[in-house]
Amino acid sequence: MLTSLQGVYRKGRIEINETPMNVLDETPVIVTFLEQDVDLCAYGINEAQAEELRGRLASFAEEWNAPEMDEYAHYDAAKSAL
Repeated sequence: MLTSLQGVYRKGRIEINETPMNVLDETPVIVTFLEQDVDLCAYGINEAQAEELRGRLASFAEEWNAPEMDEYAHYDAAKSAL
């Protein structure tokens, strides 16, 4: 049986969005990296505006990607479980 899960590659590690059911530890996996094409028109911006936005947000990247921020990755799920 094949099981597919969604996740992201971050800092050399694969982080999956959910815990797989009925999958044993040490089970072999195959990881396929997907294209990251973003439909800018769907967000109402063009390529120049996207580049300008990336530039403005770059100053946040180091703090946003800091390991101590990982505790906020599942904030909404944790809050709804209260």
